[in-house]
Amino acid sequence: MSYPPPPRVPPGPRRRSLLASVAGGVLLTGCSAGAGSGEEGTSGSPSVAERVRARAARDSRGIVERYDAVLAAFPTLAERVGPLRAEAVRHAEAFGQTAPKPSPSPSDSPSGTPDGASPSPSASPSVAVPATEKDALVQLAAVERELADRRAKALLDVPGELARLLASVAAAGAAHAYLLTEGSR
Repeated sequence: MSYPPPPRVPPGPRRRSLLASVAGGVLLTGCSAGAGSGEEGTSGSPSVAERVRARAARDSRGIVERYDAVLAAFPTLAERVGPLRAEAVRHAEAFGQTAPKPSPSPSDSPSGTPDGASPSPSASPSVAVPATEKDALVQLAAVERELADRRAKALLDVPGELARLLASVAAAGAAHAYLLTEGSR
């Protein structure tokens, strides 16, 4: 009797390792505050926490604009990318950014081209979208990964609650990067 081949294990980080690394980061940062993590800066300048929060809000807004540009160019990705965009909107709101306008649905997008690839008015003109869906997903994943790494580094310099928020959003960004690349394999 022959045995079936072992199941194929997908490459990449496992959920357990992502959760364990985030939990470890939260424990390390939640237990102590660095000397420069006070809420008030010196001589009226914004505190480190305020600067980190403002940067995180801008970054979240920027990733939402990237999602919007990809959705405008490739409406067929709405089912896959739409929920990730919605999470990015919630991240922006958590950092104090006003909620961006919803991404246009495929039925709302302009029909200037047969495949619906013309950009919508709400898409940022400064965001370049690759020519193929696969390349667009790879680009989104790379941006999410870079942003998650930057947030993970920044959480070491801020007080507890903001550090926990950064850790949570960084973990979500890492998961987004994984989800964006996993389907293309």
